[in-house]
Amino acid sequence: MSEPVVIATWKFGRTAVEITWDKLQQGQPALDAAIAGAQAVEDDPKVDSVGYGGIANSIGTVSLDACVMDGLSLACGAVAGLENIRHAAALARRVMDKTPHVLLVGEGAKLFAMQQNFPLETLNTPESVAKWDQTKPRADRPAVPAMPPGSPDNHDTVTVLALDRKGHLGGVCTTSGLAHKLPGRVGDSPLIGAGLYVDDQAGAAGATGVGEEIIRISGSFFIAETMRSGKSPQEACEIAIQRVNALAVRRGVHPLGVAFLALDPKGRHGAACTIPAKFEYAVAKGGNIELLQAKAIGPEGPK
Repeated sequence: MSEPVVIATWKFGRTAVEITWDKLQQGQPALDAAIAGAQAVEDDPKVDSVGYGGIANSIGTVSLDACVMDGLSLACGAVAGLENIRHAAALARRVMDKTPHVLLVGEGAKLFAMQQNFPLETLNTPESVAKWDQTKPRADRPAVPAMPPGSPDNHDTVTVLALDRKGHLGGVCTTSGLAHKLPGRVGDSPLIGAGLYVDDQAGAAGATGVGEEIIRISGSFFIAETMRSGKSPQEACEIAIQRVNALAVRRGVHPLGVAFLALDPKGRHGAACTIPAKFEYAVAKGGNIELLQAKAIGPEGPK
């Protein structure tokens, strides 16, 4: 028997961790528990980068992405560009369980949701619409939204990683994506190997921040494979951030906001981020729940 452990992205991840921890204490499998935790964040309109109340894309539409993965079987499911369906993570689980596919997108994902009896609803709230209007690019700042991608105010993802009593890992990544994104834009969050990767034999990893930078290095898969090679979760996350930084230098740009977190089969966890991200994550272990600050690493090394 293993001691359950849960980690989740950002301060609002504390909600996800509390619920996931409760489910694990009841003996639920890691993936079931992690989905329940992530769904609580999807339901919270105060979290404006996930689920209901998420800040919309450039034309005012809330578009959700999510994926789930089971560490025992490597079964996984995902949805992207999903509109008018609140519980993207639960729908990704249905894709995993009910179809031969991994990823459904757009209208196809919504049709599948309706076939699975997910209710259609508007995901905008008066508060999210007001914030969308306040932060959208304007004539005097056409290329600079008020909330830069990867900043602490536009952190866009909840990722939940869990280890259950049987020693199995499960993970969930769900988001409404970057505020003011182009219609049709998909980041790392629904992409297995980018926003999430889970393997009982190596470990679980997840991401948050600017999805394009995470996709470039297949971030979560890279971290899992680095743990498989013998590195700790903390070491693996730091190596991945170093790779993000090195790639930014190659491209002649400043590293954008990216953060990773990881959990191994022994229950060890770690996290690291680029300098802009100021990344906090929630941890439940041994009955204690706390918020931890990830190590920030720039092109010149840790700060």
